[in-house]
Amino acid sequence: MKRSAILAAALALLATVAAAAEPKPFTQQDFDKLAHDGKPVVVHVSATWCPTCKAQKPIVENLSKQPAYKDVAILTVDFDTDKSILKQFKVNMQSTLIAFKGGKETGRSVGDTTPAGIEGLFKKAAN
Repeated sequence: MKRSAILAAALALLATVAAAAEPKPFTQQDFDKLAHDGKPVVVHVSATWCPTCKAQKPIVENLSKQPAYKDVAILTVDFDTDKSILKQFKVNMQSTLIAFKGGKETGRSVGDTTPAGIEGLFKKAAN
């Protein structure tokens, strides 16, 4: 393989990785902009002390790096401190994942730690 072809392939791979949606803390401004733009969003409500949340985190991060979900924004909500957001989204438990598309809820799960189940929620946001 030519050196330029290898370089082009490496740059394309880096662009894909760089485009992956890194989870970031929820802000109403970010959520509203994503909703206005019709973008897919997964809101992950978790707590630092929650073992279920800890099991979900690597699955969510892995899915965020998949090409099929590169456009899905992941916004994290702290169950212990973000009480107004919990009320807004009617969340009663940590380990809650909520899928949105264009600001409309398309799916929700609580306590799911299966890669297939969480991916199903991502699909509800992305499609």
